[in-house]
Amino acid sequence: IGGKKKKDKMATAAMDPTTAATAPQQNGASSQVGGPIVVDTQHDDMVHDAQLDYYGCKLATSSSDRTIKIYDVSGNSFTHTATLQGHEGPVWEVSWSHPKFGIVLASCSFDGSVLIHRESRPQEWTLLHAARGLHDSSVNGVSFAPHEFGLIAAAASSDGRVSILTHNEDDTWGVEYIRDNSLGVNAVSWAPYAPFNEIGGGEGEGAASAPQPTVVTGGCDNRIRFWTRSAQTGQWDEESGALGSGAAHTDWVRDVAWAPAIIPGVDVVASCSEDKTVIVWTRTGGRGSAWEPKLLHAFDAPVWRLSWSVTGSVLAVSSGDSSVTLWKAGLDGVWRQVSHVEDAAGGGGGGNAAASSQQ
Repeated sequence: IGGKKKKDKMATAAMDPTTAATAPQQNGASSQVGGPIVVDTQHDDMVHDAQLDYYGCKLATSSSDRTIKIYDVSGNSFTHTATLQGHEGPVWEVSWSHPKFGIVLASCSFDGSVLIHRESRPQEWTLLHAARGLHDSSVNGVSFAPHEFGLIAAAASSDGRVSILTHNEDDTWGVEYIRDNSLGVNAVSWAPYAPFNEIGGGEGEGAASAPQPTVVTGGCDNRIRFWTRSAQTGQWDEESGALGSGAAHTDWVRDVAWAPAIIPGVDVVASCSEDKTVIVWTRTGGRGSAWEPKLLHAFDAPVWRLSWSVTGSVLAVSSGDSSVTLWKAGLDGVWRQVSHVEDAAGGGGGGNAAASSQQ
């Protein structure tokens, strides 16, 4: 099924230790001083994903019970406000849009569909769009594009394709497909809206070109791929830049995460795999240049999810040994572990690095 790690019904949200304090017991939420908040989601089955919105004020969790639960976050307390239904299978992943489009949430499921939900009034949710039958097999990952491109979501599926859902001015939704690989796609991540391809890689005579939508995918063929929408044809083309040697995955790539743009002309992407490794790919010089891999660490269990901090300097890694670790590169370019979060429930699955939830 392009598998997502199945785990217990608890979720943890990592907080800044300088501000964390003991939270009241509210709707199953609890915390300890300087530690993560533990949320009893009240899902009837295993939790697969947990995501905080742009402002960190709302938490969405998805589960094998076919539902999504929404929590309002205030300080260290969580209040359950809604349960979203509509999927006919386990819900693998959720993604929040930028708030300029309102409070919008995308979800993907084993049933081959992507649903777009919107909070029309406080605690009242409506189904904005139902892309049922979007794929022939499980949809394993979903992610909204940078808001500068519009309300666009990408979804990765076990049928080997990536779908691009675009909201049009007439309130309809268009769909495009990228045929990635025949074995299946597990994850998709968008490049930030930044001049990441303007130094040495543009098609013009040295002039800066407008950023084009670009995604990175992780597949069951043990590879990552980069796809860019052509400004001339509007088609999605695989980038020609080669993947450097020195490190490569030897099993399914479970997640990919494009780091926020920090230095113009420098792109950073992280990938994790069933082979227990995390690789950080760096490209200097823009589109067409080679991606140079660097092994971040070899873990003791398969690595399931990745998430960058908003500054792009810290990478959260969740693995099958029930832990979430935080990593940061030093001035010498060596990645070092700076923090560790144990699974509060003590189970045997990996966590969701995005919100430190258990998968």
